[in-house]
Amino acid sequence: MQSYKKILLAAAATLAFGTSAVAAETLKLGTEGAYPPFNLIDASGQVGGFDVEIGQALCAKMKTECEVVTSDWDGIIPALNAKKFDFLIASMSITDERKVAVDFTDAYYTNKLQFIAPKGGNFKTDKASLQGKVIGAQRATIAGTWLEDNLDGVIDIKLYDTQENAYLDLTSGRLDGVLADTFVNWEWLKSDAGKSFEFKGDPVFDNDKIGIAVRKDDPLREKLNAALAEIIADGTYKKINDKYFPFSIY
Repeated sequence: MQSYKKILLAAAATLAFGTSAVAAETLKLGTEGAYPPFNLIDASGQVGGFDVEIGQALCAKMKTECEVVTSDWDGIIPALNAKKFDFLIASMSITDERKVAVDFTDAYYTNKLQFIAPKGGNFKTDKASLQGKVIGAQRATIAGTWLEDNLDGVIDIKLYDTQENAYLDLTSGRLDGVLADTFVNWEWLKSDAGKSFEFKGDPVFDNDKIGIAVRKDDPLREKLNAALAEIIADGTYKKINDKYFPFSIY
């Protein structure tokens, strides 16, 4: 009987340890860290931004720890599929092409694409007016794809590894304009570097759905969707939104 009790106690201890291990599981959140205000690395080396805070709120709802991992944009989907992180929240547009490689959650915000260029001047966004201009965008983004699909042969397209490098060439005069996400442009235009620039024309694409990517057929997708619905319903999403934007981006 004593031996049987020992077996039961050992089994209970193993179960308790196993339950604790599950509860303490850490999910790795992947992001770029070079796309303010959505994801960025601050002066102290900390990764933050809207994407990161939304991801951390989702982890809290799922009752799991969350570790932030950064990756260069060009290799960010391969890094997810190589299990460098568990989910990717980096302001990534949901596209059919990307759906071949990953699954997406419901959209957590909706974006637009809009040109920026120096204040004043004769910068118009119709095809005839853009003829011969040098326009920059980040490589492997909806903005870069839109330029290639709609203005190839009309303008000189310059693609960059990061959005920040596109802005650097704009301020140095090597670009006539930049096409990027409206909210990212909005943030940059508030900076000292962007104060001499402004939006040009209306958005050229205004229904860009942004989702969280997971590996194909990963059940984490539905857990993230449930957590997203919760943070929207209880006001957590709005609180994070209002920290970064004076308007709703959802």
